[in-house]
Amino acid sequence: MLYDLNIAWSPGTPAAELERTLKFAKNLGYDVVALNHIISGPIPTQPTPVTNPIPQLTPPHPSYPGGSSITKTTTATTTSATTTNLSTAAASTLPPTSKGAGRSSSPLPTTLRRATLVITDPSTTNYRLSDYARAYDLLALRPTSDKSFSWACVSTTEPPALVSLDLASHLGWHIHHRTAMAAVQRGVRFEICYAQALGHGNGSVGPEAARQRANFIGNVQALVRATKGRGIVLSSEARGALGLRGPADVVNLLAVWGLGPEKGFAALGEGARAVVVNEGIRRRGFRGVVDIVKTAEGGNVGGHGDGDEEGKESGKAAKKNKQQQQQQQQQQQQQQGQKRKNGDGGSGGGGGGGQQRGLSKRQAKKMRKEVAQANA
Repeated sequence: MLYDLNIAWSPGTPAAELERTLKFAKNLGYDVVALNHIISGPIPTQPTPVTNPIPQLTPPHPSYPGGSSITKTTTATTTSATTTNLSTAAASTLPPTSKGAGRSSSPLPTTLRRATLVITDPSTTNYRLSDYARAYDLLALRPTSDKSFSWACVSTTEPPALVSLDLASHLGWHIHHRTAMAAVQRGVRFEICYAQALGHGNGSVGPEAARQRANFIGNVQALVRATKGRGIVLSSEARGALGLRGPADVVNLLAVWGLGPEKGFAALGEGARAVVVNEGIRRRGFRGVVDIVKTAEGGNVGGHGDGDEEGKESGKAAKKNKQQQQQQQQQQQQQQGQKRKNGDGGSGGGGGGGQQRGLSKRQAKKMRKEVAQANA
């Protein structure tokens, strides 16, 4: 499965354009995508409730609460119904080639909801991260200074899912190897958004676009050099269908800039999947450590039978075996007690054999001495 964890979303995004982008991502081969809501304003210091404005277009991912393994037929039926309810005007605005029988029933990819916080002052953000993490499926941080970058990598109360830098701009600081590897060891992943180099949707043309592309290439090489290609996730940050590229094109593009093809495919698949699964376990389990996989059903104690009757029979058999073991232990204890009583009576009784067994070495020596004197 291939992942694209960054498709730009804003409250003003038309439903038809969003549907077109998601369908095109599915046709390119991306099975899971994330709609990204960038929050660049100052985060309120007061504990106000955090709301998620991104609509839930598809059923939750299987790793998240409420998600389950769904067959392709069920997914296609559900997602086609969801796309029908997105907007009545969406179908009329699609290109003529997408209105055929083959394209009309194409499902949407599994959609996650993500928030990216632009961090300028870490002191007012640390204790609000948990609120945003509960409201969204994924939480990413975008630091804008050296101090906020170090804080996002090593000093947050809980490690974020992603650290997404604006690589098309001049960062103003160096990405140090020690800081980057400390973040990777904590489970943080660095995101590279290739659409930042394409210039789609940001309105940059001419020398401005060339400068942004040069900044992007230099920052990508610095990030790959600092992390040695580890802990990197490739995303698009596309603002529309024109900003998306196929997986093979993305891997080839990053290979030119220093990221090997194997690590490039891993950044689109295994690395992104690890981010999604880990975030799902955090929200489904207890503090990301204890996870309830399946609760015990009534009577199915032995675990060998599928029905309740087989479970009851196995439970009765286990109970019967336990009772037999207890009876055997009691019989052994009784036999040991009887042996001890017989031994005590023989040694303490008036029989000669009991007295001989009870003589000490001193008494036996004294008796031999008396017998020797009598014989003399």
